[in-house]
Amino acid sequence: MWKKRFTLAKVILGGVIICAAIPPTLYWTWGHAYAATTSPTVRSVSEIAQKLTGAMNNRRETITFTYEGKTSNLKTQIQTGLDQAMNSDPYLYYIIDSYGYTYRGSKSSVKVTVEVKYLETLEQTAFVNKEVKATLKKIITPGMNNHQKVKAIHDWVVLRLKYDTSYRKYTAYEGLKSGSAVCQGYSLLTYKLLKEAGFSNKIVEGTAKQPGGRSQSHAWNLVLLEGRWYHLDTTWDDPTPDKAGVVSTAYYLKTDAQMRQDHSWTKSYPAASVAYYKTLSALVERGGQSAGVYKQLQKDLNYELYAEERIVRSAADLIQLANKAVASGEGSLLFRYHGSGTQLKNDLQELYKLGLEEVSYSSTSFDNTGDLKVYVIWE
Repeated sequence: MWKKRFTLAKVILGGVIICAAIPPTLYWTWGHAYAATTSPTVRSVSEIAQKLTGAMNNRRETITFTYEGKTSNLKTQIQTGLDQAMNSDPYLYYIIDSYGYTYRGSKSSVKVTVEVKYLETLEQTAFVNKEVKATLKKIITPGMNNHQKVKAIHDWVVLRLKYDTSYRKYTAYEGLKSGSAVCQGYSLLTYKLLKEAGFSNKIVEGTAKQPGGRSQSHAWNLVLLEGRWYHLDTTWDDPTPDKAGVVSTAYYLKTDAQMRQDHSWTKSYPAASVAYYKTLSALVERGGQSAGVYKQLQKDLNYELYAEERIVRSAADLIQLANKAVASGEGSLLFRYHGSGTQLKNDLQELYKLGLEEVSYSSTSFDNTGDLKVYVIWE
């Protein structure tokens, strides 16, 4: 059998990052029967998986073994062993480009040959491991708690990479060496950093969709932070085209419900059910020496938007907020708006009365509340 495992590639549609993939196609091939030659012997699916896992982790391209036992269902057993081997490590799963196998033998003894092609060599993976360890020594400082560590890793990936518009760079190695990769490279590098830092995490395979666009295949991460799972999409938090020093947190530690606004998935993953802003609020209320750390995270993540008393509901509210920003020398404003898109446009016109020029804005729905998250800039 030969199976091509297509990798994930991102396209840019209307300024929004989306990743695409083509489903794999299966091809079965049969060998002619003959006496099995001497090679390592296995007798069960678990032994097949163990043999393949060790060989794949060493990037063996040709793997041979002899299977002894009933061979009437051998094709299924080999495929199951291959699936178990690849699923033993998400990183391994996504750097296997393609694989194929043949087998020949009798009813009770068969020689199996598996051919594997990789997107990343053993030496390249070693380079990734070395760079990941060196990076963590730089960005994880003494005294950091787990919440700070995850934020540091997220921000480093977003700042370190930019999206590969050639759609050719799929691995963490290519991302580190060239500074760019598609969403698969982002999620693989994020996976390695989180794992090395001690965080259980997974690569989520699904689709993503911009408003009015069609769904495209995409990959991101799930991270376990102090007993709770959260979605983390470093690709979609990286502006396209790339902007030096700019990190978005629109897809930082999100719940299933929050992600499903424009992401979807069908495979089974751990549930992410508790909103991170609620987690931080509880930690702040608890007090203690780390309360200041959690308050800073709230500020960095713009969680003041969740405060009901800060919702902009009228032109008067907007003018008051803009006056404070102008007095502070700021040239932009981020706020939560309660009203329709038409009402927002009318209220924004009032900003010209303050002497502001070249006013522009963008808006998105805010967290299933019916409100809008609005970002305004001016000259």
